Amino acid sequence: MNIPQNLSYTKSHEWVLFLNETTARVGITDTAQQLLGDLVYINLPEVGDSVVSGDTFSDVESVKAVSDIYSPVTGEISAVNEELKDAPQKMNTAPYDSWLIEVKNITGQEKLLTAEQYAKICAEEEAH
Repeated sequence: MNIPQNLSYTKSHEWVLFLNETTARVGITDTAQQLLGDLVYINLPEVGDSVVSGDTFSDVESVKAVSDIYSPVTGEISAVNEELKDAPQKMNTAPYDSWLIEVKNITGQEKLLTAEQYAKICAEEEAH
């Protein structure tokens, strides 16, 4: 299980990389991409859209199912990783390089987990 120490995480398997105090990139974790299987399509939001912590902002389609992606923070989308539209499989091969959105003016990050806390949740899920 690949869980980089420099990122923050959510219970729903998203990661957050803070670029500065108020801007961050968001993606799905290695665990998420393993659970989803081979990704074939991603529905990305638009730059300028608002996101709210805990609400869905996107969905991905895999060979198994369509799954919602939840925002780990509240803010405004300042960038979208357009290359994933043509190559969603990059989220399978490099989940921590394949960010989905960049969010600015961030609030609502109180529920984010450390790498250690996230690893514990993943281990508990695997045990069930």
